[in-house]
Amino acid sequence: AAREAFAPLIMQKALAVGVGIVDNETIDRINILQASILAMHLALEQLQMVPAHIVVDGNRFRPFRNIPHTCIIKGDSSVLSVAAASIIAKTTRDKLMMELDASYPEYGWKTNMGYGTAAHREVMRNLGQTPYHRKSFVLKEFQKKLEF
Repeated sequence: AAREAFAPLIMQKALAVGVGIVDNETIDRINILQASILAMHLALEQLQMVPAHIVVDGNRFRPFRNIPHTCIIKGDSSVLSVAAASIIAKTTRDKLMMELDASYPEYGWKTNMGYGTAAHREVMRNLGQTPYHRKSFVLKEFQKKLEF
């Protein structure tokens, strides 16, 4: 609820906002870390201004257009711009999950927001995957079950 309250204020007050979205097939093809970096690059490309410095939440990033960058683990709890970016990213994701839930309500996406909760995994065992599920994640889950 707090994120939803802050998102419009951020959109109104921020100097620039960009949102990068990477689909499940791309995530499966290049892995979640590379897809996260790609999404950050896509968001940066949307900005109406060129940042003097990029601050990244986490410990990995690939340089973008020779703009200096700093990675900060848990940056969303210590850097205001990173916290704002996190809010916009999460509220965008939540909106997308609500839209998917309208087409696939049995998967509970409006409550789990894409996280593999026990209830969501149970539905997947019974109904299988939708076209929006990551195939690589399911393979890793299955592999873990085979390990002793």
